[in-house]
Amino acid sequence: MSRNTKILDEARQIVARPPAVILCEPQLGENIGTAARAMANFGLTDLRIVNPRDGWPSEKARAAASRADHVIDNVKVFDSVEAAIADLTFVYATTARSREVPKPVRGPDEAAQKVVSLGVTGLATGYLFGRERWGLNNDEVALADEIVTLPVDPDFASLNIAQAVLVCAYEWRKTATAGALPFRLSEEDNPPAAKDDVLRFFEHLEGALDNVTFFRPPERRPHMVRTLRNIFQKAELTDQEVRALRGVVAALEKRRPRPRKDEPGADETSAPDPDGDA
Repeated sequence: MSRNTKILDEARQIVARPPAVILCEPQLGENIGTAARAMANFGLTDLRIVNPRDGWPSEKARAAASRADHVIDNVKVFDSVEAAIADLTFVYATTARSREVPKPVRGPDEAAQKVVSLGVTGLATGYLFGRERWGLNNDEVALADEIVTLPVDPDFASLNIAQAVLVCAYEWRKTATAGALPFRLSEEDNPPAAKDDVLRFFEHLEGALDNVTFFRPPERRPHMVRTLRNIFQKAELTDQEVRALRGVVAALEKRRPRPRKDEPGADETSAPDPDGDA
């Protein structure tokens, strides 16, 4: 499991009760494991299995879960869909094809909004997934409150279990956290460069290019300068990046490097000015 050293608090602040994931008669332990991994990616842990073909526990499922052991260890096995959903208040049946069962059909984002709104009040919800080969039957779909389907290509609509679980789990977490990401660029650690520093970099670069007669013919210089400045303006440079670019230009000019402050005998008064003004 990867660890981020600086995780934003809002990425962990979820007050909604997470939904259960119910797999109906899965055939392969590997599919159970990859579904468990998808759940763990988005913070779901309540995995319920109805009549797994190869029995339970499954070492193949544990191996495929890729260290999502907390999900695998928490698995509950049931003899019927009715028993698996008995303690839930609201259930979505997932299907990739239209049914004769008259129920509202939602996309995964709409379904997530419903599940989160119920979960905030503490109510138990779940997503019901069918078999690898032919999904859920109509009687099983009839046990659900609504249907959730994905906006797939209708001519190639079949997803494996883990893919379907991952999409639903992703939409749930995105809704539950208001789209909070676990990390972003820290402007405190990487402040944007001040315009004055950016302009001094431009002057440094352009002066170095003048020295090697880069701007040819001379009458094209204004246009070429604008092009170069526009390239770097788009980059939204940080303070550190501007300093690095100044160092690159200085190296290309073959300047003697400024001594490091921690080097013995370093004398800042004798070091060349990075702006080339002295």
